[in-house]
Amino acid sequence: MKSLSKTLLVPILLFLFSFNSIAQKDRYQMYVVHEDHVAEGKMDKHTQADKALLDAVKEHNIDMSWVTFQSDDNRVMYLMPINTMADLDEDPFEKLAKKMGEQEMEKLFESFGDTYSEHGDYILKLDKELSYMPDGITQTPAGKDYREITYYWIPPGKEKKAEEVARAAKELYTKKGSNVHYRLYKSGFGTMGNYYMVAVAAEDADALEKMRNENVKLLGEEGQKLSEEIQQTMPKQERYHGKMRMDLSYASNN
Repeated sequence: MKSLSKTLLVPILLFLFSFNSIAQKDRYQMYVVHEDHVAEGKMDKHTQADKALLDAVKEHNIDMSWVTFQSDDNRVMYLMPINTMADLDEDPFEKLAKKMGEQEMEKLFESFGDTYSEHGDYILKLDKELSYMPDGITQTPAGKDYREITYYWIPPGKEKKAEEVARAAKELYTKKGSNVHYRLYKSGFGTMGNYYMVAVAAEDADALEKMRNENVKLLGEEGQKLSEEIQQTMPKQERYHGKMRMDLSYASNN
């Protein structure tokens, strides 16, 4: 029995690991994010550099995709979907360099030059289970390019409580049939600290404010209690506004 137990243990563990990996894949969509903090007065130059790079990627039909977000405080974020961390080993821009030549591609990146004060890369995970999008999850709802992005910083040791609160929020929004749909992203590799990033889409700032006011009335006392619990669990919050730059986004035909 002892030897049989050892024989069965390995395939059982492999099965459980495989099952857990599939479940995680179904729940999360990973994105590698490149973020530029554009210098004051340099956004036009940065945008022109973006367009030149985008034109080259389109011309050479590079197999990759990303969506671009530009905040009111001059941050530009490019979110590129990946399936596993191993995807990071494949640089699609290497393919571009081979097709157009390394020197020509270097000129494209050099054109960004002094347009940003700092930049970096990190991983975000879209949590489909904790996002509230009853019409189907999409980063780009039609006609709603305006965005409100809120970072909820999770104190050490509060991860379990934060997840409980996020789950309670989705349950309440679902029960009430809220018109405020949101995507919840979790911080991943390359980020300092632990946070949820919640993105809400609307037609514009006025439409967002109207939705928020209607939502407060809809959720009532339950919503107020939930808001207080969120504040107690994650007191540090940062909120930004901006727009999706679909003219600077790309999806290959491959």
